[in-house]
Amino acid sequence: MSKPIVAIVGRPNVGKSTLFNALAGETISIVEDTPGVTRDRIYADCTWLNYQFTLIDTGGIEPDTSDILLSRMREQAQIAIDTADVIIFVTDVREGLVDSDFRVADMLRRSHKPVVLCVNKVDSFKKLEAEVYEFYNLGIGEPCAISAANRQGLGDLLDAVCASFRAGDGTETEDERPRIAIVGKPNVGKSSIVNRLLGEERVIVSDIAGTTRDAIDTPLKRNGREYVLIDTAGLRRKSRIHEDLERYSIIRTVTAVERADVVILVIDAEEGVTEQDAKIAGIAHERGKGIIIAVNKWDAVEKDDKSIYRFTEKVRQILSYLTYAEIVFISAKTGQRLNRLFELVDMILENQSQRVSTGVLNEILARAVAMQQPPTDKGRRLKIFYMTQTGIKPPSFVVFVNDKKLMHYSYTRYLENQIRDTFGFRGTSLKFIIRERKEEEA
Repeated sequence: MSKPIVAIVGRPNVGKSTLFNALAGETISIVEDTPGVTRDRIYADCTWLNYQFTLIDTGGIEPDTSDILLSRMREQAQIAIDTADVIIFVTDVREGLVDSDFRVADMLRRSHKPVVLCVNKVDSFKKLEAEVYEFYNLGIGEPCAISAANRQGLGDLLDAVCASFRAGDGTETEDERPRIAIVGKPNVGKSSIVNRLLGEERVIVSDIAGTTRDAIDTPLKRNGREYVLIDTAGLRRKSRIHEDLERYSIIRTVTAVERADVVILVIDAEEGVTEQDAKIAGIAHERGKGIIIAVNKWDAVEKDDKSIYRFTEKVRQILSYLTYAEIVFISAKTGQRLNRLFELVDMILENQSQRVSTGVLNEILARAVAMQQPPTDKGRRLKIFYMTQTGIKPPSFVVFVNDKKLMHYSYTRYLENQIRDTFGFRGTSLKFIIRERKEEEA
């Protein structure tokens, strides 16, 4: 299941970015008393009680304006509304109800999305109770009084947001088809790959970087098995983003990766692996997805008998945290090795669902500890009592130890390598959770 998306919207300067920072738990958005400071959406993964969701901060909506910047921000906010599962509509108790609030409320009604009405800057509810109730006139539900700057009322606000998640549960049947997200920088050939796989022009293809702005889901049947391809807008470095609208592609890519089982990272063979490729791959790696690195435009590269070896070494060097990822050299233009993509996808899907019994795991653990003793610190040695697998997609393991602080990252990586050497798990990340347990309990 993918995380729900919660968009914070409202007219400029009502405290949206302050609320975003308060909910995200860190200062991410620029906060300044100038309308239009937040020009692009910024996202954060948030947790409240047992719920996880992706929070989007947006530029302010100014319904009637000739200002180009504010007009662009209105477009961005509209895309956020279209994408969101729940919308937090922020208003300002100090300014009271204004015409722009009614116009924004009309936009939100037309979206048919759950809306949580938030009245911000309520430092004292007793003093401002009458002013808060005035916002019932918007006709979109009960106002939730908060002070984002003082962190007041956020719990009630989040409860209302999560109640909207529950209200939406069960409205869609769970789709069991494997989902494959195709991600990468602009103009590396993602849409061309989708079109070649489909055998028809289903996605607009252009040499202009950033043509595909949205994530597009396309069903596909291959060798009797159904898949869903998710073609995403290309990510690019912030310094190269000139159109405000394109900044939203970051959210599209994050949410596409969130929904996917396997992620195909497309790299331009002529350009090589870049820092931006590493950042995109990191999104998939952090979320525990199966990963294939597809080096596209391989037909355009001058090659010798060592070319694939050299390029593979370069990929492994820059994307050093993706040692498990599969690498395939393809050409969307000629169709070279595109069939190989689905062979790898099927293999990764099988590996993501692989389970290892606790008994076998602990035999491997005992052998690994005998070959390389656990680390020590100030005379105290790490003791590993046992390990068990607790989940799949990605395969997740809980390791019980005497002291979590002694479990160095390098030793966790060593245990991971031992498991991979035995069971493969090619193409999928592994998740390790370290838990403490007293020796007498163990």
